[in-house]
Formats: sequence, C-alpha cells, structure tokens
Amino acid sequence: MKRQLILEDGTVFIGEGFGSTKEMMGEVVFNTGMTGYQEVLSDPSYCDQIVTMTYPLIGNYGINRDDFESITPAVKGFIVKETCDFPSNFRSEYSLHTFLEEKGIPGLSGIDTRKLTRKIRTVGAMKGKICGMDENPEEVAAALRGTDFATDQVSRVSTMKPYPSPGRGFKVVVVDFGMKHGILRELTERHCDVIVVPYNTTAEEILRLNPDGIMLTNGPGDPKDVPEAQEMIKGVLGKIPLFGICLGHQLFALTCGADTEKMKFGHRGANHPVQNVETKQVMITSQNHGYAVREESVENTDLEITHIALNDDSVEGLKHTKYRAFTVQFHPEASPGPEDANSLFEQFITMMEEEKKAGNLTCQNA
Repeated sequence: MKRQLILEDGTVFIGEGFGSTKEMMGEVVFNTGMTGYQEVLSDPSYCDQIVTMTYPLIGNYGINRDDFESITPAVKGFIVKETCDFPSNFRSEYSLHTFLEEKGIPGLSGIDTRKLTRKIRTVGAMKGKICGMDENPEEVAAALRGTDFATDQVSRVSTMKPYPSPGRGFKVVVVDFGMKHGILRELTERHCDVIVVPYNTTAEEILRLNPDGIMLTNGPGDPKDVPEAQEMIKGVLGKIPLFGICLGHQLFALTCGADTEKMKFGHRGANHPVQNVETKQVMITSQNHGYAVREESVENTDLEITHIALNDDSVEGLKHTKYRAFTVQFHPEASPGPEDANSLFEQFITMMEEEKKAGNLTCQNA
C-alpha cells in the first residue's frame, strides 16, 4: 500500500507502508546505526519521534524477546530504505512488520532515506506525518507548522510507581526519566540493590530510602520541561554520589547553573567518537539526544567538562568539582552499540566505595 511522509516544509516522500496503518505525526530524526533497530524502536527517548534509519536494509535479523529496552515503545513512526519480510536469525521470533503492526507503529519503506537524511542535516529536525495518499500535502504541512508537540514526554514514559531490582551490593536509587533496560542490567550485573522511582520523586523521598548512590537516567524531550527534577537534584547533590546519563546529564547541568540548547539534528547512532578531555582517550559511543549542554554556560559554575564529541565539539561529559557527581551525554550501557564506555559504571561503584570509606554511607553488603 502506497503511503506518504509529509514534512512541515511541504516535502513529500512516497513509499510502501508496512506495520500499522495508523496515521502519525512526530519529529522526524535519523539514526546512523547499522544494527540495533529493535533497541531503537523500544528506547523511550524516541517518544513522539519518527525515526529514519540510514542503513539501507532493516529487519533482516527479525525481532526477539531479549533485546527490548522498554516494554511499550514510544516512537511514532519508522522509516527505512528497504525492509526484510523474511528475517533469518536463530533468535528471531517474528518480523519487523509484525512487531510494528502489533504495537500500532506505522512504517514506511522504499523511500530515499539518504535524501531525507541530507535534508534533515541541512534544515534540521522537522515535524512530519506518515499518512495515506488521500491526504493533501499542503494542508498537512500547514497543520504541522501550527502544531506544538506536548511537553509531557517524560511523564508518559517514566514508571508510575517505585519498584525494586534486589541485589546485595550498594543501594542505588534509579530516577526513571525514560530508562533503558540496559542501565538496569548494568547495575544489577554489578550486584547493586536497585530501586527504580518515578521522575517526579522528591529529594526527601529519595533520601528516606537511604541510598548509597543515585542514577539519573536517559529520557525524551527538552530537559527544561522537567523542573521538578532540578529541585530533586538540588536536594540530593553533595549528600549522595550521583551518576547521570543523557537527559540525566542535561538536568544535572541545569541544576548546577549551566544551560542547554536544542541541536540542529542531534546525535543518534552507535558510532559517535567521544574524547576524554583529561586522558585524551577516544571512545566510540552510542548516542540518542536532540539537546546538549552549552559549552560556554559551564564557565563560572562548579562543573568541569570531562568529555567532548569529536564530530562537533559538543559537551559530552561533566563532573562536579566539589561533590561526588559526574554525568555523560552518551550511553555507556550501549544497547545498541559499542561498550567502550562501560567502565563508567565501575567509576560509579568506585565513587560509592570512596564515600563509604569516608564514613558517609551505610551500605553493609557492598
């Protein structure tokens, strides 16, 4: 069935529909990963976005039960050059088409994804709509230009109630802004006693749990739309060791007096080089963000830049100069992508150990 993608500037891409036949609007972005489409589709940070995969063939290894990053996908649409209808992989349980159909996510194949990606890189991320051929492009484009997306993405993808992932090590409170399961996996593999809490949990509620460390997770949208998180971070900073990833990194920066800005087209993929400012070591990282910390805004704060992106010199890591707290913009848990930065979880464990040795923690089993 022929379907179309209409962008807010009136550009039309016509292809073959697959997955759900629903009509969906979203911010059209691109991901440069060669693999990992299942993790991309289930990453809550893609809430309200239509994702374009730059790799030409998607779906060839199917969908399996083990690689999901969340239970309920939040992505609005999926665009590929070519989709594979008959996947071949020993773990495959069903096709990409079947998955999208079951989850109500429209797909579009057979379009020039290279042309679409070049357009986004030139103009920036744009609003778009996947719809049937009977829709008038001019009317849809006008409607898109007059549409403002909701600012409640974090509240929609965060857990509604606290829940534990028991372990016998350090007690870590994970503040869920749209957490990928990979973060939880890395903490539990290190025997952490994890409690996942909603995004709007207060500092007082977290401190009552008597944690040894706090993890601020990834999540969708503009960090300035989550002011309650800044109040929480302000209340725990300096009292409990803290590690933030992606949106957690941006919220930490805002709390400490720095500023964030929307990027032209963001970083999304599994091949982004990042350099450690101190050691000069370069890591290939997995990334998914449309906002970044403004470098000049870090000046005159108690923050220090620890990592930079080699492609555009944007800020990729921060640490507090007075307290045990550090954050990164990229994803050390990968999923999908390289595990070059996985040692940052060990750094978090070490930070909690140092705090315990200083006599400030109560964990007895770490």
